[in-house]
Amino acid sequence: MNPSPEQIALVDAAITSRRSLRAFLPTPVPRETIEDILAVAARAPSGTNTQPWKVYVLTGRAKDELARQVTSAYDDPAERAAHVEEYAYYPTEWRSPFIDRRRKVGWDLYSLLGIAKTDKARMHAQHRRNYEFFGAPVGLIFTIDRVMRQGSWLDYGMFLQNVMVAARARGLDTCPQAAFTQFHRIISAHIGAPENEQVVCGMSLGHADPAAVENTLVTEREPVGGFTRFLD
Repeated sequence: MNPSPEQIALVDAAITSRRSLRAFLPTPVPRETIEDILAVAARAPSGTNTQPWKVYVLTGRAKDELARQVTSAYDDPAERAAHVEEYAYYPTEWRSPFIDRRRKVGWDLYSLLGIAKTDKARMHAQHRRNYEFFGAPVGLIFTIDRVMRQGSWLDYGMFLQNVMVAARARGLDTCPQAAFTQFHRIISAHIGAPENEQVVCGMSLGHADPAAVENTLVTEREPVGGFTRFLD
């Protein structure tokens, strides 16, 4: 295959325009479009073609009820403390430059929203919006069989990236959300996941709200020279 400059530009645009957006319009996304996105995403590579991904698509009442259950748990300090992630997404010991990037994106977002560092109530409310899928009409929950090991989780990341890029190619936006993993027990019961499945993450999918100030956030990226060594 010898791609044309136009084809290269289209693929690059779908990748580079992908951002984690935090405000969506209620505009429905047709089931056929969701199925198309997932069919494209399923072309992700996986070791010996194991294809370790499983997806639960929530819309309408199913999505709203999950949001109600999780936000209820999140709002109750005692209940929230009883819910613990099954796997460590973030390190237990933060180091530079990772902690610096984490802090910057957090405060950049809060600054756009006018949330002060001491305003715990508004921080709580903003984080709470994760569990409402940021108003998106489609919520995705991703699970993996517990027998799968670290390599399959790497494969899963490629699948998730494909979902987000395929969505961009169709004019849609997403937000991958590790925040859901804390409430995996509520989620698994709601979606009817068997005990052998572990929640990987959630994702919001829909049309971005162009009027939402939080959607103007564009995160920085390290230049190629900062993370690459060329060895001749």
